[in-house]
Amino acid sequence: MGRHSIEPGAAPRTRKPAPSGRLVWIVLLVSVGVLIVDQVTKFLAVHALSDGSRINLIADWLTLYLVFNPGAAFSFASGATWIFTIIALVVIAVVIRVARQLGSVWWSVCLGLLLGGAGGNLIDRLFREPSFGQGHVVDFIAYGNFFVGNVADIAIVLAAVGIAMLAVLGIEIDGSRPSKSTPPDDDPGPVRRESILPEND
Repeated sequence: MGRHSIEPGAAPRTRKPAPSGRLVWIVLLVSVGVLIVDQVTKFLAVHALSDGSRINLIADWLTLYLVFNPGAAFSFASGATWIFTIIALVVIAVVIRVARQLGSVWWSVCLGLLLGGAGGNLIDRLFREPSFGQGHVVDFIAYGNFFVGNVADIAIVLAAVGIAMLAVLGIEIDGSRPSKSTPPDDDPGPVRRESILPEND
């Protein structure tokens, strides 16, 4: 049986051409855009909210309030900043590696959001106080009493939702998806034998 034969009962997938440079540029542009917006808004938040003030955007449901987070969301594992620094580096390395397989615009956008979000928080962990690799992330978007995040967090959540939707739709990172046509059935099933002789009266 050939190397590319289709397993019985498996849906064939339509193949896309090799990834183009345009898709890689989409990843770069989206990630750089997220990085710029994230760092600019963090800069503004540090200078405008450093006095501990709170700005209500939508009553108490959405406010601007500055905190410096040493851990992950909800201040989880606040004493393990180095671990999150390493995780961010791994995520960035994985995104760069899989970007070579890109064949889908939507996957490019999602990876760009993920790369920019991970990179935005990584910059804080590397270069903000108290020390290199253990810097506290600037969070300033408070969602009620639930948690406080930033633009990088929003990008990461959007990337996760987008990737989940692409997985549900069956769209692979190379752009392939299940074919609408079903493969022919090689097994005709049991053959019914019928007599070709004329029946006797």
